[in-house]
Amino acid sequence: MEQILLGAVSLGLLWSIMTLGVYISYRVLDVADLTVEGSITLGAAVTARLIVTGGDPYVALVFSFLAGLGAGLVTGLLHTKLRIPALLSGILTMIALYSVNLRVMGMANISMLRMTTAYSIIGSLLGVNKTLSVIILGGAMALIIVLILYWFFGTEVGSAIRATGNNPFMVRAQGVNTDNTIILGLMLANGLVALSGGLIAQSQNYADVQMGTGSIVIGLASLIIGEVLFGKRNFLSRLLSVLFGAITYRIIIALVLRLGMPADDLKLFTAITVALALSLPRFKDLRDTLKVSMNGRKKHA
Repeated sequence: MEQILLGAVSLGLLWSIMTLGVYISYRVLDVADLTVEGSITLGAAVTARLIVTGGDPYVALVFSFLAGLGAGLVTGLLHTKLRIPALLSGILTMIALYSVNLRVMGMANISMLRMTTAYSIIGSLLGVNKTLSVIILGGAMALIIVLILYWFFGTEVGSAIRATGNNPFMVRAQGVNTDNTIILGLMLANGLVALSGGLIAQSQNYADVQMGTGSIVIGLASLIIGEVLFGKRNFLSRLLSVLFGAITYRIIIALVLRLGMPADDLKLFTAITVALALSLPRFKDLRDTLKVSMNGRKKHA
């Protein structure tokens, strides 16, 4: 059981970086960006390709982040300059990235078995196994990214991005070009998603063109679980809740599998979980309405 929980925590930390990207697009910008399903694979593809050709695994992560920035740029330009709806822009980029990822890898999947990865370097330096290496590197990178995001969104540019998601009309009235803030936000979000893809690929020692399928749902599930369980009092706590939400989601999945749920049903389980979580405000409103109605009847009686 201990190994199962450690494995869930290690995987949750890697996916938490992707969830931070989803948080930026979905919560900060208020954009449902489906580019995520292509950009996470793009990051894995770039990382795997560079590693198998003899590249440094840490440099490969930098290039995966840059590739994600490019994917976000395309989606942002389609949405802001060509006036294509945000949802459709993300879908178009996601579809295009399928072919791009195949071009990058040259095949449907790339194996990195017996090759040097970021985790094997840490393992040899610290003398720990792979699971602990993933936890050390994933945890360190996740916390560093949270601190950088907290600082960035407190700057003038970051505040403009947050304000664009809250009230774009007010931001335009202040003379801010919302097209630029949307593009920058989408670039940052997909850069983090692709970085997560590179870390995940090195963890599982392969990259596959289908690995991004359903990732947006996983990101939303982690995001919502984090908000429900760990709250959202201020911006820093929201960012940290994303990390804990991703870890909690992976622990839940590990326990559900332990209890005997077929692996084929995981995506259905995740979709139902997200649907229920998104419906919680509606259930709360119905409960409050019923309370008011019952109190009114008691008074009249």
